[in-house]
Amino acid sequence: MTLRLGTRLTVYYVTTIAVVLAGFSIALYLLAAKHLNRQAFERLEAALNTLAAAAEIEADGVTWEPEERSLTFGRRTLEGPLAWRVSDERGMRIDGAASDEVDRQLSRLGVDEGPAQRFALFSDESGATWLAMSRRLGRSQRAEEREPPKSHGPGRHDALILSAASSLEGVRSNLRNLALTLGGLSLAVWTVCLTTGRRLCRAALRPLTEMAAAAGEIQGDEPGRRLPIPGADDELAELGRSFNALLDRLGESLERQQRFTGDASHQLRTPLTALQGQVDLALRQERSSEEYRRVLTLVQSRTRNLRQIVEGLMFLSRADAEARRPVLEEVALDDWLRDHLDAWPGPRRVEVVYESDVSKPCQVLVHPPLLGELLNNLLDNAVKYSPPGSPINIQLARRDGAMAFSVSNEGPGIDSSDLGRLFEPFYRTEAARLQGSQGVGLGLSVAARIAAVFGGRITVDSTPGCGATFTVRLPVSEVTALGIVRPEPNSTPAR
Repeated sequence: MTLRLGTRLTVYYVTTIAVVLAGFSIALYLLAAKHLNRQAFERLEAALNTLAAAAEIEADGVTWEPEERSLTFGRRTLEGPLAWRVSDERGMRIDGAASDEVDRQLSRLGVDEGPAQRFALFSDESGATWLAMSRRLGRSQRAEEREPPKSHGPGRHDALILSAASSLEGVRSNLRNLALTLGGLSLAVWTVCLTTGRRLCRAALRPLTEMAAAAGEIQGDEPGRRLPIPGADDELAELGRSFNALLDRLGESLERQQRFTGDASHQLRTPLTALQGQVDLALRQERSSEEYRRVLTLVQSRTRNLRQIVEGLMFLSRADAEARRPVLEEVALDDWLRDHLDAWPGPRRVEVVYESDVSKPCQVLVHPPLLGELLNNLLDNAVKYSPPGSPINIQLARRDGAMAFSVSNEGPGIDSSDLGRLFEPFYRTEAARLQGSQGVGLGLSVAARIAAVFGGRITVDSTPGCGATFTVRLPVSEVTALGIVRPEPNSTPAR
């Protein structure tokens, strides 16, 4: 089962809170345990210091006279009860305040030779845990063995063993209460975060939910509807603006497609209607051979026009669908232009002037047949709108790191309001329609798409009454510099 985004965010949030609370509680518990245990050690050290202060250490022994001194260990605190014991060098009890079990455990400390201060943990008959510490005052056991025993007066000994024990039940009770308190507080905080986190996630994601609901309600016949934009200028608002911009582009594409489909239907209907009318008229009665020849000639002309329209539509549809591009070849543009212009099947009455200010080789990556189609469309357009006998100028130049060739004519020019739509399919200027020029408005669209396939572009400069100049910019080939093998001249390009 897939969790919703709000649920996943809530899970991440409460999991993070749980980890933080657990880490904080464990750290606090460990610090408290270390502090309380250190207090227990300090309490035992203070008790041993009090016992040591009650004894008198002299050169020949240690005197213990508790009747003459008042032993004060301080009031009992939460650490638990305190037991103590004083014994001589042989471990015989001299004085103390402890239960029998605790006293037996204390008697085991400090009898054998060892460090000046020793520690031990033990449990009494009730199961309570005690921390014990012992200290030896006077001569060491080895010194006593080397020297013969001396006779001392009452209360005087060669050495004293001071022992003290403190119950750890108070420490453990405090730590247990602290653990329960930390656990309860952590659970309460985690519960509050779980409750509020879910609401916060829902509130934060509400704009996203509204946008998703609005997107689900948009139908295919409602291209003008858009997603609601949140009031806060945050990432969700940026997402909404980006998605609305995408819808704008899709709407424009749909509008262009609908306009393209309508224009294509209109352009196809016109020659088909003319063909059907001529054929129906010829079949109504017997005609002479000259009349049939005239009808067939008209049908041939209309069919050729219809074929041109269909081929242009097929190319534009493949470009729109991002079909596989043809294999591009490295071509010397200056040599190719000269050869293509020599073989151009245009009207001989047109004077083509070729100029080139490029001295270095100008290699470009193109598909020669498609490049020829592009140039032919520009030349046909120039011939169509140029006065009879006027020259068409073709110039090759290197501009801004790209190779560019331009086709200029001396026609009536193009109005500035028409320049933005000149390369749209089926678009014809008002002047062209009034002039009655042949064509369906696909030549420049096809030329622009071919240039885009090569990674270039077409621009137009025109002033009404001063002709027009169409410039094709193609990127300079770097195939030779990159070491890519050129295709064989006799290889067949992919279609």
